Amino acid sequence: MSESNFVDYVKIYTRSGKGGKGSVHFRREKYIPWGGPDGGDGGEGGSIILRGNRNHWTLLHLKYERHIFAGHGENGARRLCKGKDGEDKIIEVPVGTVVFDGETGEFITDIHRDGQEVVLLKGGRGGKGNNFFKTATNQAPKYAQPGEPSLERKVILQLKLLADVGLVGFPNAGKSTLLSVVSAAKPKIADYPFTTLEPNLGIVDVRGAHSFIMADIPGIIEGASEGKGLGLRFLRHIERNSLLLFLVPADADSIKKEYEILLGELMRYNPDLLDKQRVLAVSKSDMLDEELEKAIENELPSDIPSIFISSLTHKGIISLKDLLWKELNKQAFHDAESIIRKPMNIQTDDFEDDFDFSLEDDSRDEDDWESGENG
Repeated sequence: MSESNFVDYVKIYTRSGKGGKGSVHFRREKYIPWGGPDGGDGGEGGSIILRGNRNHWTLLHLKYERHIFAGHGENGARRLCKGKDGEDKIIEVPVGTVVFDGETGEFITDIHRDGQEVVLLKGGRGGKGNNFFKTATNQAPKYAQPGEPSLERKVILQLKLLADVGLVGFPNAGKSTLLSVVSAAKPKIADYPFTTLEPNLGIVDVRGAHSFIMADIPGIIEGASEGKGLGLRFLRHIERNSLLLFLVPADADSIKKEYEILLGELMRYNPDLLDKQRVLAVSKSDMLDEELEKAIENELPSDIPSIFISSLTHKGIISLKDLLWKELNKQAFHDAESIIRKPMNIQTDDFEDDFDFSLEDDSRDEDDWESGENG
């Protein structure tokens, strides 16, 4: 995937379909006097629906489709014929897409699983035909309902990659190389900074029995939370990872200091990121002898698990995968307990209570009714 093909932010204009008008019509057949009203209902307007699709990795397919409209419902007709419903418009988005209001920036929804559907804009309901309003005391109603109008909204679709483990580190820390070693991913690898200009995903196999998804997030530099380097563009992708794997090279001036700088950038961007589980891996440790490794180990943070690895010699790679799997399971257990203990707050919204649209009166002369339909 080239840089130009990685699109993680689009702004689109959406509009649902309007409902069709109900028909005002009276039955006129030979030998059937006073046939009565037989105007049909209008069709339902189409809705705008978001659907998660795991086969999409970016928002590229929406980059040049900025106006998305659903179909309008058709008007009702005589002989109780209901108008055809408008066609729904389904917008396929990658799993991990967050939706915001394009005008206010207000959060709307979050597509976090494959096949998940969210109605972004509900289509207008079709109006009732005059047959619906006939009663014993009102046997010839000359009115029907118009359809509900369509709804419009500008929305921002923002992709935040969903992965179990996110790689966090400065440029040239060895993130891409590690991802290529532990998975089948083939990210661009070179000996200069900012080789990775877009996130890469890989599926990591754990002893042939388990697997998890690892994301290589483009390198952060000091001041990234203020827009320096690649800026904020990729920091948001870190928000969607269950666990953060900090990668600091063994030849760094101070491993602890680099780790603290990375942590500080994440905290300034979003303090909630500090609540995520963390693991520290010292990369390129093939350059260390046993004595140096011991000295560095004594300086590492004691509040998180740490490990020495080398993508070149595969030193510690199996142990790293085992450690990550163990930590991910801890997180999953913690999340499950939180859900079980959390009280449920169920709210109901009776949509029908909002169904209030005026009647269309047809005050044509009696002679006009002989022709049949209200056009």
